[in-house]
Amino acid sequence: MTRVGKPQLLRTMNERVLLDHLRINGATSRGALAKASGLSKPTVSAALSGLEEAGLVRLVGSLSGRPGPTTAIYDVNVRAGLVAGVDIGRYWIRLAIADLRGEFIGRRDLRNSARSAADLVRRVRTLAHQVAADAGIEWAAVNYAVIGSPGVINPSTGRLDYAPNLPGWGRAGLVEQLHAALEVESAIENDINLAAVGELTSGAGAGVRNFVLVSIGTGVGMGIVINGELYVGSTGAAGEVSFLPATEVDAEPVDTRERGMTETVAAAGGVARAAQQAGLSAGSAKEIFAAAAAGDARARAVVDAEGRRIGALITAVAAILDPELVVLGGGIGHNVDLLGDAITRRMAELGPLHPRIVASALGDDGVLTGAVSRALEVARDRLFERRSPTA
Repeated sequence: MTRVGKPQLLRTMNERVLLDHLRINGATSRGALAKASGLSKPTVSAALSGLEEAGLVRLVGSLSGRPGPTTAIYDVNVRAGLVAGVDIGRYWIRLAIADLRGEFIGRRDLRNSARSAADLVRRVRTLAHQVAADAGIEWAAVNYAVIGSPGVINPSTGRLDYAPNLPGWGRAGLVEQLHAALEVESAIENDINLAAVGELTSGAGAGVRNFVLVSIGTGVGMGIVINGELYVGSTGAAGEVSFLPATEVDAEPVDTRERGMTETVAAAGGVARAAQQAGLSAGSAKEIFAAAAAGDARARAVVDAEGRRIGALITAVAAILDPELVVLGGGIGHNVDLLGDAITRRMAELGPLHPRIVASALGDDGVLTGAVSRALEVARDRLFERRSPTA
């Protein structure tokens, strides 16, 4: 028996194939689209007509001057589905608006000097409208936004758990206030998970089916990619490696409801404390790494100890997930040139598991890149759901 919806389904599938080809490869002709897609020329013509009517593609030019009829050139209407990515961190707020190809049409980075969660929400809202103005659009033109934030949304309470580095960020009602402040449909995802998506789409993890991104900076976290897809676990807490037991027997007690032992000793605060105990005057992890790079022996010892902690962490992760690649990111983790030898030595002491280790290719842009990528996934689906002109 033939289903009533089958012809429409086939048309939609064909349209998506052609739209994706134009989005990825750029403007081209009907004939070239038919050759690349394997669809017949009449099918391509019908699909292009549907896409053009919906405002998703447009005629951008023609080729003539050779035998035969003039060849029409089509391209995706990149303004048909604008999205936004937001990266909310301890020290910076970053926001970008991107077109349907993922190209940023507006971006600003703002120092996070907010004194409360409510103040931070207001600053994100203001920044959104400023970036939209920079891009020459109204913020309301954004179809969908993805917000990268420390922590994980608790499915039972709706609050953000495990975000101790943003004071007040886990209070009741915060998530709803953030959505309301942006006034466009949005989702909140863990920032390190988004950084992993960024590396998968356009960074060190591009083309790699199984890898992890380990971020070590103000906090410690991990994003997991399995078979080319982000893995978040049953409650979204997969990768919360900050809660792994610390290897130091004298690690200070912590409130393990929010901050784990590994984060306490391996994140920036732990590195600074270790430097103080070594008699160094450097006040921040950044200064300690700079001193180590300049040849300071005591700073070098602190950095080596940090490398050994990271090596133990990677070994634990490798024993469970067996990743092909480990991408190190964050203010501390990206210093692979200074940490690499200590990481390698510690992993050799602990066993035979040795995944390839590289520094993040995206650095501070990882979360924003991943947020835009996730937002585009939703926006592209919804363009076909609505099927209304949006030119």
